[in-house]
Amino acid sequence: MRIISLLPAATEMVAALGATEHLVGVSHECDHPAIVGSRARVTASAVDSAAAPATIDAQVRALHETGAALYALDEPLIRALRPDLIITQALCEVCAVSETDVRALAARLDPVPAIVTISATTLEGIFDDLVRVAAALDRADDATELVAGFRARMRSVHDTLKAAGAPRPRVAFLEWTAPVFPGGHWVPEMIRRAGGVDVLAEAGMHAHAIDRQRVAEANADIVVVAPCGYDLARASTEAAALLEAPGWEFLRATTVWSLDANALSSRPGPRVVDGIEILARIFNPACFTPLDARHARHIVA
Repeated sequence: MRIISLLPAATEMVAALGATEHLVGVSHECDHPAIVGSRARVTASAVDSAAAPATIDAQVRALHETGAALYALDEPLIRALRPDLIITQALCEVCAVSETDVRALAARLDPVPAIVTISATTLEGIFDDLVRVAAALDRADDATELVAGFRARMRSVHDTLKAAGAPRPRVAFLEWTAPVFPGGHWVPEMIRRAGGVDVLAEAGMHAHAIDRQRVAEANADIVVVAPCGYDLARASTEAAALLEAPGWEFLRATTVWSLDANALSSRPGPRVVDGIEILARIFNPACFTPLDARHARHIVA
């Protein structure tokens, strides 16, 4: 089977199912596991992802206003790769190529590849998407084993916190900072399962812009700065800048952490369970083994 994955979460699902040898093409953002670095890149972005958050937001809005696509598919390359299966998404047009564009392209190929679409907004939805991808790869048993393992790990976090009578800190999770977006979709569930109380969002809700004052009034014990798609270094830079920015002085009365969102929270794939375990260590460090500094950082003004 020849697979093209058009988003990082799907690529990580294929890898978790032990099928990376079948990946012939991936998106420009796919970076995990390292082996996917050798695969053909079949998408490109019209947005400068290295720009500051406000600049990225302005670019996205400008493209939407003109009706221009945020992402481009390399149709000649995809045609040459002759995929049997293309994995796409129907969740967020800002995050990856739209399902409509993918289906239109696939219909022009000969032979026409199968399409699997992932669209989870919850943890259960992520597990369901993994099962759906596995079915297309004829690896249903592997998915069953993986999901059972994920559930066991989440249960272990729960049991550890319960046994310790751990407090549940109030958590404000910032998925973007200019404008301010709280973590949406599966992120509130991650916070709950990690032992916190999300003070800005509800499970399954789409992320939407909020006023900075709402963050201040939420009276969070912990603020997690994890801009969508940012690694730990970029998230840490953004968190440090917020602590010094006018209007954000209230952060100095809270505990501020940066998180490797690119790996742990913004991708609806297998590593969200890693994210839960990392958040649990941030919220109640005395209950767990030490936090791996590669994943999160305490930011001090």
